[in-house]
Amino acid sequence: MSRAIDTLRIEPLLEEAVRRTGLSDFGSRWFLEPLGVLLEALRTEANLNEAGIAAHRERIVSGLVSRLRTMDALARHPEILEEKCEVAGIIVGLPRTGSTMLHRLLVTAPRLTAIRWWEAQNYAPFPGEERGKPVERVAYAERLLASMLEQNPDLLSIHPFEVHGADEEIIILDQFFIGTMPEAYAYVPSFSAWLERTDQRPAYEELRIVLKFLQWQDPTRAGKRWVLKTPGHLAALDAVLAVFPEAQLIMTHRDPVTTVPSYCSMISALQQFGTDQVDRVKVGRFTAQRWARMLARFTQAREEHGEQRFIDVPYESLQADPLGQWRRVLERLGEPVTAEMQRAAEQWLKDNAREKRATHRYTLEEFGLDRAGLEVAFAAYRSKFLKL
Repeated sequence: MSRAIDTLRIEPLLEEAVRRTGLSDFGSRWFLEPLGVLLEALRTEANLNEAGIAAHRERIVSGLVSRLRTMDALARHPEILEEKCEVAGIIVGLPRTGSTMLHRLLVTAPRLTAIRWWEAQNYAPFPGEERGKPVERVAYAERLLASMLEQNPDLLSIHPFEVHGADEEIIILDQFFIGTMPEAYAYVPSFSAWLERTDQRPAYEELRIVLKFLQWQDPTRAGKRWVLKTPGHLAALDAVLAVFPEAQLIMTHRDPVTTVPSYCSMISALQQFGTDQVDRVKVGRFTAQRWARMLARFTQAREEHGEQRFIDVPYESLQADPLGQWRRVLERLGEPVTAEMQRAAEQWLKDNAREKRATHRYTLEEFGLDRAGLEVAFAAYRSKFLKL
């Protein structure tokens, strides 16, 4: 194990990415600091097994490969940076709050677009790929998802994975070694602590470049505006607000007493891919404390930047009247609703009814949590944003 874990070091990973691509320009090397912090946490805290070491190594090398290919594309096609990139809205609701449903429902609107799950896995084209025809990248994503579900069929009851569906740019931020995705795949509290005191703007500035790159790759996105979505943005609100000043921030609200154990169940399932020692109590207590700090920061950001930047969507309202909330958010984003859009949204809801997926089961107790403790931890957020 010691020899395997030693492969999670910066230089061998950089060398492997260079070997795979034949390229050597990584662009700005700001990413080496977060990568170094992450690797140290993976080596010393995550209790990875052999499969986990191999999986994290591959994830990191794949991110470095995409970076090299992106830098190469920008050098050969400087017009990519001239793409006009406008972000209409950014969903920042915590996990398990209906944010995925709202995201996918919003981008049924013809003038809006989102990052698709398949392209988040490899945002840079493979060698020899014809522009606008990402056949091999789609096939790669299909194989990846099939493998994930083979190892843990319960994942679909937790999150509606869909190769061509709108998904989270956290997958791309993770390839910059920034964001909350590493803590979903492994127990890395030192990395999370570092992240909380770090300026994440370099990662978000590169995310905007990736959005331009994705637009350039897909001509059907011409003239469309982006809707982004990931709970991880709550850990970087200053960077989000600075880099995307044109965007409205959409917050889906649901009682953390309900959502915390649900998310703990999700990340416990994900961590099982890489360790034989998932400690559900550690996962639960870490998650509750982390979310409490993120929601406190969210409340502070609203006070600093003004309520006009935020759109609130209560979970209960979204479940009771999804089309009403969809219409309200689109109007705030400046997207008039037509009869054709209404029909498309209705069809999406019909095709994606929750009852078509298995029930997601979990308890507070299995994660070392209790209702009274969560009510205290989230008292300020609950009193301000929830109708209890």
